[in-house]
Amino acid sequence: MNIERLAAILRQAARDEIMPRFRRLDEGMVQTKANAFDLVTEADEAAERVITAAINDHSPNTVVIGEEAVSANPNLLRGHFEDQTVIYVDPVDGTGNFAGGLPLFAVMAAVVENGEMVAGVIYDPLGDDFVMTERGCGTWQVFPDGRRIRQKFADPVPLSEMGGLASASYLPQDVRRTVLGNMSKVKMFASYRCAGHEYRLAAGGNVHFLMYNKLMPWDHVAGALMMREAGAHVARFDGSEYKPSHLEGGLLVAPAAESWQELRREVFDV
Repeated sequence: MNIERLAAILRQAARDEIMPRFRRLDEGMVQTKANAFDLVTEADEAAERVITAAINDHSPNTVVIGEEAVSANPNLLRGHFEDQTVIYVDPVDGTGNFAGGLPLFAVMAAVVENGEMVAGVIYDPLGDDFVMTERGCGTWQVFPDGRRIRQKFADPVPLSEMGGLASASYLPQDVRRTVLGNMSKVKMFASYRCAGHEYRLAAGGNVHFLMYNKLMPWDHVAGALMMREAGAHVARFDGSEYKPSHLEGGLLVAPAAESWQELRREVFDV
């Protein structure tokens, strides 16, 4: 599917199904899934239906796998699509923020062909702009008026000067304790509970590292490709290449291989 068309589909779904519900979620429109921090709203479900239908209309041979569809049928992630085009969709990334009225959520889609990442879009409904990438073409911030700004990951700095974003909540408790203690070695760290905005921030060179343990393709395929195309070093905790089929093994992003190794050794001792 054409990346601009995919971006337009995400934007229209946000306008029609997400933004009209922002800060207007009545009782019964928010449900808990696995735990109190794992939520789904009426906006997630409605936007995913609209996005899936629109993609199928334009590209009927494309497999669409959305977060909420997988929540209803986990077997969707066990399918074998190595010889097909798959689009992973996160209709509202940062649902907890959205449900709480915090303006920090995104709409994401990633295109995978023959098992390889080829394109990704992260749309900010409030800023009404995109961060987009295609393999080999760089990462760009794109505005509705056509303006485009090439994105570049941060340059290396000493460990003590690094600032980054790390989602430690899915680490085992003993490992989390170690990692959080090691965070004293860097300048600062945070978690925005929205991978889409964290990847957007990193693409523009505003942080020096990203760390995630839980790997769902709708959360990380688009972002991982964006980081590579913006010049970052991206790998799983064991140093291997991240693939869309990986659901575990963690993900660490840094300015260069040397910075990656230092962060892995000194901070993310998992």
